[in-house]
Amino acid sequence: MGTALFYHLTRRPMEDTLAMLLGKATQAGMRVIVRGADLGRLGWLDEKLWQGAEDGFLPHGLAGGAQDAMQPVLLTVARDNPNGATCLMTIDGAPVTAEDVAAMDRVCVLFDGNDAQALETARAQWKTLKDAGSTAQYWSEEAGHWEKKAET
Repeated sequence: MGTALFYHLTRRPMEDTLAMLLGKATQAGMRVIVRGADLGRLGWLDEKLWQGAEDGFLPHGLAGGAQDAMQPVLLTVARDNPNGATCLMTIDGAPVTAEDVAAMDRVCVLFDGNDAQALETARAQWKTLKDAGSTAQYWSEEAGHWEKKAET
C-alpha cells in the first residue's frame, strides 16, 4: 500500500513542480503515470516537458501511441496502467481513489493553491482518501521550500 502526497502549489507553476517530481521518481527507478483531466492540457504538458533543460531530459509519452507500455512516464486521462507504473501523479483535479493509493507505491496530487476550485477538489480528495484509511501527507511550498504540514 502506497502513500498519497498532496502538493499545494503556491509559488511555482505546476509543470515545473511536476518535472521536478518526475525527475526524482524516474531517478529512483519508478515508472510513472501522469493522470490529467483534459487531453488538450496533457498535449500542452507533453510539449513543455520536451522543452525542458537538456541536462534534465525526461523521456515520456502521451497515451495512445504504439509504445505506451515502454514509456517510463505516460501522460493520460485514462484510469489504466499500460506502462506498469508504480507511481501515479494527478494534475488539474484528475480523479484519485483509495484503490489507486493501494495499487501504487506513491501517488502525488498536485493542485494550484491559488485556484479556489482546485483547492476545493483537493480537500475533497484528501477527505475521501483519509476516510478510506489511506496514508496521506500534505506538503506546502508557502514558506519558499517544501514542508510537510499534515499526515494521516
